[in-house]
Amino acid sequence: MDLIKYGHACVRLEKEGRAIVIDPGAMTPEPEALTDVDTVLITHEHFDHFEPERLRAAAAGNPTLVVYTCPGVVRHLTDLGDQVRVVRDGDVVQVAGFQLRAVGEKHHRSHPDVPPVDNVGFLVDDEVFHPGDALTMTDAPTLLIPGQAPWMTIPDMIDYLRRMAPRRAYAIHDGLLNDWGLQVLDGVLRTEAERMDADIRRPLPGERVRLAG
Repeated sequence: MDLIKYGHACVRLEKEGRAIVIDPGAMTPEPEALTDVDTVLITHEHFDHFEPERLRAAAAGNPTLVVYTCPGVVRHLTDLGDQVRVVRDGDVVQVAGFQLRAVGEKHHRSHPDVPPVDNVGFLVDDEVFHPGDALTMTDAPTLLIPGQAPWMTIPDMIDYLRRMAPRRAYAIHDGLLNDWGLQVLDGVLRTEAERMDADIRRPLPGERVRLAG
């Protein structure tokens, strides 16, 4: 299976000529992220993960395209009918040659006055875990770790990484960082890679990573 990192929190997974994409939101500028995909996974409704008109255009261009997501997103896409399907924590579905396991229910707490929105993480083929905007625990060899967020500190990120203890961790959710911030993030990831003796780093947009066992 190949993983391709796109802008901010978006990744594309390819296997045996099939492709799925996770969280192609408004901060993902690359149009090729959605080219020839079978399935789109959306973790939650925030704009940096979910762009409704982009999904509508993709669905119109591909009548077999299916979107899997949480209840909070589905309410924004009722016009797409059966092309949008709800998954909840613990659900397992087979799509486009991939196994998807839904993990988690709510976004990380981000404001004292606002209840967390729905957020579902996706564990793909029991290999790659995209948590969305949450620090949900599950067993995954490859973790797509949020690299920066208004709701998360660097100690939060490090604690999550150490508790998950993956063989590989690739930073996503980095679209709000300037060059200085990216340098800080890269330094933290290098330190943890050495400490954990694991492949922990930030792929560049468009970079392809081959996932081995």
